[in-house]
This record gives sequence, C-alpha cells and structure tokens, in this order.
Amino acid sequence: MTTTIAPDLLHRLSINTDIARKMLTGFIRDQITKAGMKRAVMGLSGGIDSALSAYLSVEALGAENVLAVRMPYKTSNPASLNDANLVIEALGVPFLDIPITDMADPLINRFPDMTNLRKGNIMARLRMVTLYDQSVAFGGLVMGTSNKTEFLLGYSTIYGDSGVALHPLADLYKAQVRQLSRAMGVPQPILDKAPSADLWEGQTDEGELGYTYNDVDQVLFLLVDERYTVDEVVEEGFEREFVEKVWSRVKINHYKRTMPNIAKLSRRSIGHDFLYLRDFTGR
Repeated sequence: MTTTIAPDLLHRLSINTDIARKMLTGFIRDQITKAGMKRAVMGLSGGIDSALSAYLSVEALGAENVLAVRMPYKTSNPASLNDANLVIEALGVPFLDIPITDMADPLINRFPDMTNLRKGNIMARLRMVTLYDQSVAFGGLVMGTSNKTEFLLGYSTIYGDSGVALHPLADLYKAQVRQLSRAMGVPQPILDKAPSADLWEGQTDEGELGYTYNDVDQVLFLLVDERYTVDEVVEEGFEREFVEKVWSRVKINHYKRTMPNIAKLSRRSIGHDFLYLRDFTGR
C-alpha cells in the first residue's frame, strides 16, 4: 500500500458538522418532497457511509419513513449484519433482510473463470434491483450512500451503488464522513472498522485501492477543491507517482459521474441545451 501521509494537511478537510448536518437533512427533505414522496429506501451494509446516510435520513424524514434493507451474499461477513443491526436498533427504522445469493449464483456459476470484480459488480447491481423493487412497495426514493472520495476515484458500480435517486454524501470526503458520523452518534464499532464493500471475504476498500483514505482524501481535496496542479500537489510533499495515479483515475472515471452522453443532432438536445431543473414549471 502506498504511504504518502502528510498529517499537517488533514485540517483542511475539517468541516462544521452542525452546518453540514442541517444542510444535508434539508437536502434530503427537499428532494423527497419535490418527488411527491415522504419516504426513503436504502441499503444498510454495516459500514460507516450507509450508517451516516441512515442517520441523516431519519433526522430528515422520521424513522418510520426510512426502510433499511440488508442484502448479504453468502461470503458476506456476519459482523456486517451485526453492525447494521446496531444502526437499526439505535434509529428504530423498519428493516428487511433480503439475501442475494440465490439471485447472484446462477449467473456467477455460469462462468467458472469469473473474477472477484465481476462478482462484486453483479452483487452491487442486484442490490440496486432489490432496492428499487422495495422503493415501489414502500413508496420511497432510493437513498445513496457513496461519498465524494469514491465518486472521484470511480470506486463504484454503474447501475449498482451509484444508481440511486439522490446522493446526500457525495460531496463529503471519507474523512468528512467520519467527522459527521462521530457528531451524529454513529455506533463506535462502525466508526472503528476498516472500510469495506463486503463483496468477498477479506475485501477492504484501502486494500483494493492500494492506498489509504487519509492520503487520497488530501490529494483529491487539493486537486479538485483547491484546483492545484499535479506539480503543486507534489510540492506539498506527496509522491509524484501517487498524485499522477490519483488524477488519472479521476479523469478516466468521469463517465461514471454523469448521465450517459447524448449525441447532439437538434437545436435543443437533452443534456446540452435542455438543462432545466426538475422543478421547472415554465415553458
């Protein structure tokens, strides 16, 4: 794993958690209301991101209006279910357990050479299929749980964990997710655990990425929020190879952060010239 820690820069990622909490709960309430709904459905993995999303959603909508769905695969860590249960008990939200093994295995078993990456993508997309089914049954929008670090790095699955109706955490770096989670009282075992998508046994986010969230958060903040060049980030004390690798990953994964591009033929093409807000009511 790459080690390029510059602890003196971590203070730049500090946020006012009171303001962030107010803004994000307001955002959730506003987006749900504009869609003509009062409820939300979300996957609860036992990780810090989904836990924080649950806490924000409950504060915005009320516990009875947030459905938490646990969707384990046969290789999922049982501890993840226990951690998710800590959130369910703390918040008092309705919940469902819908294992995805019987859904995933017919496709996985068809290809003996299937990699863990392919398996993980299948699991992520089946979980989203499940959530959208429950969104109809429960009458709520599907709530996102991905953070800004993941989005910038492309550490997500198209039409899987990225295929949600709204993203309350996608402008918070992982370090900021931790700050807000502590402020909102997310259970300590969840705060302490290693980040993992729990897609296969022993999988961790940082092990898969090849570097720590602390390192990459700082580099991304400088490159994206502060608009530093690669050279300027290197001058802050980070290794050039690491910075270039991160920036390259941000660029090549841009397509994951946008709706599918539409080829322009007319004078008013969707996504090019026709850019009205969802609540547009004029002509």
